[in-house]
Amino acid sequence: GAALDSSLATLPIGKAQLRHSGTRIALLGFGATVDAAEAVGRALGLTVVNMRFVKPLDKAMLLELAKTHDGFVTIEDNVVAGGAGSGVSELLNAEAITLPMLHLGLPDSFQHHASREDLLAEAGIDQAG
Repeated sequence: GAALDSSLATLPIGKAQLRHSGTRIALLGFGATVDAAEAVGRALGLTVVNMRFVKPLDKAMLLELAKTHDGFVTIEDNVVAGGAGSGVSELLNAEAITLPMLHLGLPDSFQHHASREDLLAEAGIDQAG
């Protein structure tokens, strides 16, 4: 087997990572969308979180953000229907928290063959979108 790099840290399961502390809106990035979310969030002064996990979601982080922000935007490179953003909505609903939410991701339809970058741009979930 290959030797492991001893500088690698253990990633805590179910714990999100605060990438930028901002105000009003929290951008919740899942997977490969985090870097674009961070660039946009920093430019607009928004909070940016690398959610890292869809299951389990970081309930403590989400509940704290819900207390201090006016809304959430979830961003994922997956189909929105039944995706990570839906999980966030379900968690808040179970806690009786009402918060404006916008879920960004791929449409629930057949995706034609294209590069990953082209598909993200077409769905409006790249840095330019």
